[in-house]
Amino acid sequence: MPPLIMTKPKTMDSAETHEGKPVTDDAILKVAKEVVIKFIEVGRLTPANFDETFSLIYRAIQHTVRS
Repeated sequence: MPPLIMTKPKTMDSAETHEGKPVTDDAILKVAKEVVIKFIEVGRLTPANFDETFSLIYRAIQHTVRS
């Protein structure tokens, strides 16, 4: 996956990489899912804290991509 260049998004729904491809909400969700899966595999995430942790991970990725 090519590195992202941080630019202001043209719309609220998507940011763009240096190749001009939009980063969709679906792509952000998939990345967040992969991070959560890794956290579960290493024992850092449990069902008790899943809801809060997933939200934090998703927002962090979204903020990083869109800022």
